[in-house]
Amino acid sequence: MSHGADQRLVVTDQAFGNTAHEQAAAKAAGAAFAEHQCRSEDETLAAVSNAQVVINNFAPMTRRVLGALAPGAVVVRYGVGVDNVDLDAARDLGVHVCNVPDYGVDEVADHAAAFTLALSRRLDSFSAGIRQGNWKIGEMVDRVVSLRDSTVGVIGMGRIARAYAARMAVFGCRIVGYDPYVADKDARAWGIEPLAHDAVVECANILSLHAPATPETHHSIDASMIARMPLGAILVNCSRGGLVDEVALAEALKSGRLSGAGLDVFETEPLPVASPLRDAPHLFMSPHAAFYSEVSVDTLQRLAAEEALRGLRGEPLRCALT
Repeated sequence: MSHGADQRLVVTDQAFGNTAHEQAAAKAAGAAFAEHQCRSEDETLAAVSNAQVVINNFAPMTRRVLGALAPGAVVVRYGVGVDNVDLDAARDLGVHVCNVPDYGVDEVADHAAAFTLALSRRLDSFSAGIRQGNWKIGEMVDRVVSLRDSTVGVIGMGRIARAYAARMAVFGCRIVGYDPYVADKDARAWGIEPLAHDAVVECANILSLHAPATPETHHSIDASMIARMPLGAILVNCSRGGLVDEVALAEALKSGRLSGAGLDVFETEPLPVASPLRDAPHLFMSPHAAFYSEVSVDTLQRLAAEEALRGLRGEPLRCALT
């Protein structure tokens, strides 16, 4: 890889308001810096052509885009998921891809726990009841199950899932989980009872998703799987929107099959105007904001910039994926 003034560090897109850390990394390496707000493949291709290092948020990093990078280029993804990056193409082309998997863990775990607490305590129903002039508990909710009598299931046992499970264990919940890449002894050491995927779904009063978006996990929570959940269960998803069949979820909320859901992620973002989720009851939604706090955003940008600087200097990457 070339060094110094011949190098380019390009930010394809960002939603943070500034790129101070990223610009500092380019300056430290003596590299040129450019930032964009790319959305389409063509915009991204034009922005990154011949770049040695790219920091990417949501712009599409397709085979065609990756092929336009300088030989041996590095792509740093803001955040954990890399579903907008064609990893197979990156391997074929010799492009090094890395992510930032360890920022905002507490924020996302807090967000999932907040959804869980609000839904399990039926806060939306109580608030709506009072606004409508009610005061009798029975006129606002049908039943409230104590958390200490509830089973919380996690699909995936990564950093965030473990942090969420630890929070829910404090409330006395039984914690069960599934992760094909985690040994049973490790799960138990984290306080999570390992079960098969379907067994977790079938016994969890509260099901929280912490899996990546892959062809295997797409719509893994669909109508047939929702039908296997306990009647009145709660679904929480702060991982990837594609894990859930949103039409099936909306129907389950409207029918009362599920008593509530909390979603921070959606199959299409922003949420389409015509989405059936918009009028689904007992649904808390946030705009892919679970990671957000002033500290976590700064940490994300700093860690991404530090990885970019390693890429510019030809040093080993901290969180290489390809």
